[in-house]
Amino acid sequence: MSGLLALLDDVAAIAKVAAASVDDVMGQAVKAGSKAAGAVIDDAAVTPKYLQGFQPARELPIVWRIARGSLINKLVFLLPIGLALSAFAPWMIPPLLMLGGAYLCFEGAEKIAHALTSKGDHDGGPDGSHSIKDPLHLEEERVKGAIKTDFILSAEIMTIALAAIPESTFWMEAATLAAVGVMITIAVYGSVALIVKMDDLGLLMAQGGRLGVTRSLGRLIVKGMPYVMKTLTVVGTAAMLWVGGSIIVHGLGQLGWHLPEEFIHDMAVWVAEGVGPDLKGAVEWTATAAMDGVLGLLLGLLLIPLGTKVIAPVWGAVFGGNKGSAH
Repeated sequence: MSGLLALLDDVAAIAKVAAASVDDVMGQAVKAGSKAAGAVIDDAAVTPKYLQGFQPARELPIVWRIARGSLINKLVFLLPIGLALSAFAPWMIPPLLMLGGAYLCFEGAEKIAHALTSKGDHDGGPDGSHSIKDPLHLEEERVKGAIKTDFILSAEIMTIALAAIPESTFWMEAATLAAVGVMITIAVYGSVALIVKMDDLGLLMAQGGRLGVTRSLGRLIVKGMPYVMKTLTVVGTAAMLWVGGSIIVHGLGQLGWHLPEEFIHDMAVWVAEGVGPDLKGAVEWTATAAMDGVLGLLLGLLLIPLGTKVIAPVWGAVFGGNKGSAH
């Protein structure tokens, strides 16, 4: 009997350790995932464009196929690569982060430049088509294009998360990075599914609601979704520039050039001097984010010619597809 009680005590102790480990993994995963806010928001803002033109019944299956591809990107390809870098070449993580940050700056600046120079033409989605002659073929092309785009964004997300994970054991880092990948994928594509079906829900409420308030709410949802999408695009673009700029500034500091980081910090502190102690931290953070965003925008504008004239054609030539899908 005493042996059984001792065994139960050991099992309870192991369970407590396991529960504490799970708590640590989830806590680190949440903190690490929050660092990748810009790429996450951009991922959620980009994906709905791949669903344009399809029947409502195909929207959720397409979202599921892209989400499954995203999980494969993160867990099968990027997770082992990230762990190998952390174990054998940690010095490569800051330059890779800066490369990803430059990509975010380029994407954000390119979206702003396109918005300012666009003449209102409708490009019909990622493949440039306006009509769907072969829905099955186009669905395959759209899903492949979305998964390729997701790979780039997922690489940025996983690299940022890896850099944010405190030094620990191999298995703790692996579990934390896997948790980040799963949580972010669920958050992104759950949000995408909700966004793309929200107008259908509004239409159903507007046409079939029993109460007047239900029908009014449905009409409000239908009318408001285009503005929600525009807001999401604006927020995603701002987040990309802010996160991309901050990654570049922090990376330069890690490589030994502290001047940009120190200048932004000193300016943010100076801006926050004129407010009360309750708002000082928020104002300093906002000023830092704004300056990081401006730096990201300037860097992105400089990178647009390189991205559109050199990298996109090379990508299209190597991986196939037209210039638009390569971009």
